[in-house]
Amino acid sequence: MNENNRGWNMSYNPHTAEDRQKMLETLGLSSVKELFADIPEAYRYPEVNIPEGLSEMEVKNRLSSLAGANQNSEEGLWFLGGGIYRHYIPSVVDAVLSRGEFFTAYTPYQPEVSQGTLQALFEFQTMVAELYGMDVVNASHYDGAASMAEAALMALRCKPGRQTIYLDDNIHPEYKEVMRTYLSGTKAHLKEGLPGEDGACFITAYPGFTGEIKDLKALSGLAHDAGALFIVHADPLACSLLESPGACGADIVTGEGQPLGIPMSYGGPTLGLFATTKKLIRKMPGRVVGQTMDASGRAGCVLTFSAREQHIRREKATSNICSNQGLLALAAAVYMAAMGKQGIKETARLIYDKGAYAASVLDKVPGFQVKTSGPFFREFVLSCPRPARDIAHELELKGIFPGLALDRFEGFPESDLLVCVTEMNSKNDIDSLAAALGEVSK
Repeated sequence: MNENNRGWNMSYNPHTAEDRQKMLETLGLSSVKELFADIPEAYRYPEVNIPEGLSEMEVKNRLSSLAGANQNSEEGLWFLGGGIYRHYIPSVVDAVLSRGEFFTAYTPYQPEVSQGTLQALFEFQTMVAELYGMDVVNASHYDGAASMAEAALMALRCKPGRQTIYLDDNIHPEYKEVMRTYLSGTKAHLKEGLPGEDGACFITAYPGFTGEIKDLKALSGLAHDAGALFIVHADPLACSLLESPGACGADIVTGEGQPLGIPMSYGGPTLGLFATTKKLIRKMPGRVVGQTMDASGRAGCVLTFSAREQHIRREKATSNICSNQGLLALAAAVYMAAMGKQGIKETARLIYDKGAYAASVLDKVPGFQVKTSGPFFREFVLSCPRPARDIAHELELKGIFPGLALDRFEGFPESDLLVCVTEMNSKNDIDSLAAALGEVSK
C-alpha cells in the first residue's frame, strides 16, 4: 500500500482503493497512516537496498559460485554420522516424488478424494510395520526425536499415576533435550537408568547413539517386570538385519526415517516413525490410514483412528502437532519398494560388514583405539591420541570427514570420535581414512 505515493506498481495487490477505504471505515480510521500510528514514523516505508536485477544466466552463475564454496559429502571422504546418515538413494525416489500430484499435496484433510496419497501412506505403514515387527504404524511425525517424545507422552496416558520416564544411557543427547522440552509442561520427569516401579516407560535405542546393539529381550523383561511400557527407538535399516523390536517385546517403537531414501539436507527435514501394538492403538498419537471396501466391493483407503485436534475436541486429542510428513513418508515408501526386502537386508549387511572392517583397520593405527567392544551397527567410538575435534578439523581441511567429535556432548571425553560407515564407503575409503589418521597422529 503506497501511502507516500512513490509510484510503486503493486499489481499483485488484490485490494482496490475502494476495498481499502471500506476496510478503513470498518476500523473507524480515516487513513492508512492512522492505521500504522503505533509504528514510529522513522521505521515506516524503509529504503531497501536491492541491487539491479540480473539475467537468468548471471543468476545461475552466481548461485553456482556460492554453492561451490560448500563442502559436500560427494566430494570428500565421509564418515560423519551422529543421527543423519549418507545412504544411497535410487533415482526412482526423486522421480516419483517430483510428480505434481504428490509434490503439491500436503495432508489429506479431505481423505476420501486423496486416494493416491492415502494408498502411499498405507503402503508406507505396512512396510515399516514389517521392519519393526509391530501391528500398527502411523503416518507420521516430524522426526525421530519428536516420535520418541510422543511415545513418552503416550506411555503417560497408558500408565496413569506413573510420572517417570526412564531413559537408557544410549539415547542420543539431543533426543534427551527434545524429551525435556516436551515434558516441561507436564508433571512427568526424566530419569536415566533401569526402570523402577514408578516408571511409565523405559526407552532404549537400537542401535544406541554410539552404535552398540543391546539385548532387547533382556531390557524388555526388566521394563515389564517393573510394570512399565518398553519403548525402542529403532533404526529401520538395522531392523532388516537384526531381530525386530516387536519380536523382542516392544510396546512402542519409534525411529528416524531419514535412512530410507531421504537426503541429509543439512540435517533436515526428516521423518518420524511410530509403531505400536493393536492393544495400545487407541492411545497412539497421529492417525492411521486403513483399507476398506466401498458399496461396490472395491478396495479403498480411509483415515482411521484420527485422534488429532482437527478431528476431535482439542482437549481429547492425543497429538496436537501437525504430524504429517507426507512427501517424506512417500520417499520412504518408494525407497523400500524399490529396494525390496532383500535389497534393504543386503544394504544393512554391507553397513554391518564395512563397519566391522573399518573398526579392525582403525584399531591398528598407532595411537588410536576402538572403544566399542560389543556388536555395533553403522557407528563406533574411536579413541584418539589428541583431541578428536582438532584431528577432525585438520582432516576436514583436506576433504576428509573422519567422524563426529563427541566432546560437544556432556559426559564424553575430548578424545572420542564417533566414526560412521555406510554402504557408500568403499574399502579404499576406509583404508585412506586409516592412512590419514596415521599421518595426523605423528
